[in-house]
Amino acid sequence: MFKQTIVLIGTLFLSLPSIAQSHRDTRYKDLIFSDVKIDRDLSYNPRSSKGDKKAYQFDLYQPKNDEDKSRPLIIWMHGGGFKFGSKDARGMQIWCKSFAQRGYVCAAINYRLSKNNPLFHFDELLKGSYYAVQDAKMAVLYFKEHAREYNINPDKIILAGNSAGGIVALQTAYSSNADLAKLAKLPDTVEDAKTREIFKVAAVINFWGAIFDINWLKNARVPIVSVLGSKDSVVPPTHKSAPLYGGQDIHTEADALHIPNELKVFDGYSHELQKHFNPVFGVGKDTQKRWLEAGQFAADFLYDKLFK
Repeated sequence: MFKQTIVLIGTLFLSLPSIAQSHRDTRYKDLIFSDVKIDRDLSYNPRSSKGDKKAYQFDLYQPKNDEDKSRPLIIWMHGGGFKFGSKDARGMQIWCKSFAQRGYVCAAINYRLSKNNPLFHFDELLKGSYYAVQDAKMAVLYFKEHAREYNINPDKIILAGNSAGGIVALQTAYSSNADLAKLAKLPDTVEDAKTREIFKVAAVINFWGAIFDINWLKNARVPIVSVLGSKDSVVPPTHKSAPLYGGQDIHTEADALHIPNELKVFDGYSHELQKHFNPVFGVGKDTQKRWLEAGQFAADFLYDKLFK
């Protein structure tokens, strides 16, 4: 009996490495780094004027003590209706930190905000989006040029954002400069050939954002992961009640075009995944938990499409 017990214990210990192996955390999918290094108030436009300097700042989040020299980068863009918001928004901090813990490099960027009233005038929202997209393209080019400095893979740059930031990410990946300028009724004066046509990025994380013209999805095949609340009245899930195309429309059309995509709907929740959207008061712990859940959903999608 004693000998049998010894054999059983030995067998158990021999099996532990295989058990541990089966539960090993996966880079880009799981939170494998405990600490994150943050460099604040850097600039992706060193030539900006003194008055615009803050508009081009970014905070860089990196997994601490990471030795990988070719990491994917996520450029995160905040919400705020093209009138408010910044890289310091709570959502930016939550997503940038958690994705850096998965092994990504994350840049939370500012972009130029409208000096008019885009919240109640759709034509001004279009113009605000146009200029924000130019800034997003500038940020992508900056990181491509500084890929070695930040130890990132220039072919694995992902655009992400919530609300207005999601709108910027989608338009940057799927609209040409001419199309967006025409829609916004602005002159297409951009001369840089690198920013005029469809921008090549690895994927888009669209948190309750939208695309202005659903036909633009025919312009590229960039994977899209979308998250939204079923009762969102600020950026509705479908075109039926808004002059833009929300996450549900994007999912339906992307499926028809065979664009890799996934959609997660939080049933019964409004904009920003709040029970009742309120941009004035702070975001509660329950909402932040839903943001983390949205982040994990996006991380699983990216791992499956880009790294598996």
